[in-house]
Amino acid sequence: MASSTNNHFTFLLLSFLFIPKKSSSLGNHSSIDGILLFSPKHVVIYNTLTTRATLVVHCMNKEKDLGIKKLPIGASFDFRFHVNFRKTTTYNCTFEWPGSKEKFDIFRADRDDSATSPIGVCRECIWYIYEPAPCREKRDGGHSICFSWDP
Repeated sequence: MASSTNNHFTFLLLSFLFIPKKSSSLGNHSSIDGILLFSPKHVVIYNTLTTRATLVVHCMNKEKDLGIKKLPIGASFDFRFHVNFRKTTTYNCTFEWPGSKEKFDIFRADRDDSATSPIGVCRECIWYIYEPAPCREKRDGGHSICFSWDP
């Protein structure tokens, strides 16, 4: 009897994990991101500085340093990872160009992988770096969402 109960519980749990939901960042596309543990993510960072300067990017999290990347205007840098079990994954980056050095959390699970986030879940998180702000593309065709640099 206990084996039957465990099998039923396992089936219910797996059914819940694979129920697709609508993600506001993907418009009409169905997505299970934000509810599935260890969600795969792809972050892409574009140099869109209006001064056309080279952008120096250095991103890392607690476990991994992605190194220093020099991006000429229009170039991009990308990386892939999975959100951790506790959904606390964060990648922070420094962005440098002549006369400026800024910091920003380019990925935060609470902002970019939460079904309750006001900006929506992203599987492919595309960022455009401008002097006044980093902006994340909205996959539903709406305007990009721009953020303030971190203090």
